[in-house]
Amino acid sequence: MISMSTKQKIILLSNRDGYSERRISRELGINRETVRRYLSEYRKAREKLSNGSETDEVLIEEIVRLPKYDSSNRDKKKFTQEISREVDRLLQANEEKRSRGLHKQVMKKIDMLEHLREKGYDIGYTTVCNHINSKLLTRKEAFIRQVYSPGDVCEFDWGEVKLAIGGKLQTLQMAVFTPAMSNYRYAILFHRQDTTAFKQAHVLFFEHIGGVFHTMVYDNMRVVIRKFVGLSEKEPTEALLKLSTYYQFHFRFCNIASGNEKGHVERSVEIVRRKAFSNKDDFSTVESANTSLVATCNRLNTRYNSNNEGKRSIDLLEEEKKQLAPVPPPFDCGWMEQCRVDKYSVITYGTNHYSVPDHLVGKMVDVKMYPEKLHCYYENRKVCHHERQYSRHGWYINLEHYLYTLKRKPGALAGSQAFASAPEKVKDIFREYFEDTPRDFIELLIFLKEHDYAFDKVIEVIDRLKKSSPHDISLDKIKALCMQKNEVYVPEVNNEDQILQHSRAQLEQLSSLFNY
Repeated sequence: MISMSTKQKIILLSNRDGYSERRISRELGINRETVRRYLSEYRKAREKLSNGSETDEVLIEEIVRLPKYDSSNRDKKKFTQEISREVDRLLQANEEKRSRGLHKQVMKKIDMLEHLREKGYDIGYTTVCNHINSKLLTRKEAFIRQVYSPGDVCEFDWGEVKLAIGGKLQTLQMAVFTPAMSNYRYAILFHRQDTTAFKQAHVLFFEHIGGVFHTMVYDNMRVVIRKFVGLSEKEPTEALLKLSTYYQFHFRFCNIASGNEKGHVERSVEIVRRKAFSNKDDFSTVESANTSLVATCNRLNTRYNSNNEGKRSIDLLEEEKKQLAPVPPPFDCGWMEQCRVDKYSVITYGTNHYSVPDHLVGKMVDVKMYPEKLHCYYENRKVCHHERQYSRHGWYINLEHYLYTLKRKPGALAGSQAFASAPEKVKDIFREYFEDTPRDFIELLIFLKEHDYAFDKVIEVIDRLKKSSPHDISLDKIKALCMQKNEVYVPEVNNEDQILQHSRAQLEQLSSLFNY
């Protein structure tokens, strides 16, 4: 079996670069039948996806599925960290000898090779020379100005932003995209610089632009590079390979400590952050901060820029759009994990506790995380969802998840974490009308859940009851009025109708006598 990286190259060479199966087979050194099989599987999955009326997560997963292959016979790299440290020690010893005037007694490369072999390391001369040359390279780098074609290159980077959100200082991560030709800026804030945010940022950017660039450029961030292989080779992460395969874009990485290789976005991060948040850094929510960020990007993109030969970035982007690949249905950027429901009917993710329905205690549930939300599934059925939280050791409880347990233990309601986490309007109704009858209150909540009524309906019904019999508000009356199709229960009172007012007063007096 081939690797996911090779599968991605096969698909992109065929669909984006127009290579024939013969040419792909020849350039990648892969049997033509293997090339044909992976292209056929990919095209069939894309065809099924394009025929559907909405995004099918199963089909998307089929498109970017990892090939299975046997890695047990993979050769190990000979140049280990242990050898690297020994070579560095020898180079440092040479520098110390030169400082003492012992220039003719320093070890040459061949001497270092012999020293390593005497210590039992199986290493070649060329490998040692390459490592030493990389350490001794002191020549200053020359920069070559690049000319970009429309729709060819887009750069991505993260930038750290510190903002006061709801009065509390938070460190947020700003994802920034900048096409190299138009210098158009697009940015969005996330709580974390993680895989789900990385994928979500690309989904939003491609949807915003309305197309996919030929090549995406990244630095050596951990969300795109799984590990370094040797001195210059880098193995991409599964998330990047899936995105590249699904959206059909090539990608390349900058050299280490070479931010100039994606200078457009490096500059964009600094400019966008300063223009958006230097004057205002206090927002009520992250959503309002993102709204301000979008407005800043719009201002930058619609002004005339000398770096763009006096043209606006938004106008140059229109030229790029003509060369962009079409955007497929949005990629599902969720991250799936399994969590066990503990005795408090909560699952724990990222030190925070989220409630699930109480009949799932002790069971394993599938939890799909997105940057701003969290969905829980049991046996492939969605059972609940929460806003994803980024605090530490917090409890985020939904009272509805504990109704059937509380039905058996009504006395535990008032002092429970579930009740403390409930909305204030729910707690106010309980304290005013059901504090002495918690079982009735639980029955009311179960009734609302079974009939899919919002709690606002209870407040509305109680307001109506207070006009007719304020001293006799009970569970049965609330349920009866909620079930009535005719919402008008009490007619409007004409203040000038003295007879009607007098009759109402007598009715209330009689009602109070029956209560006793």
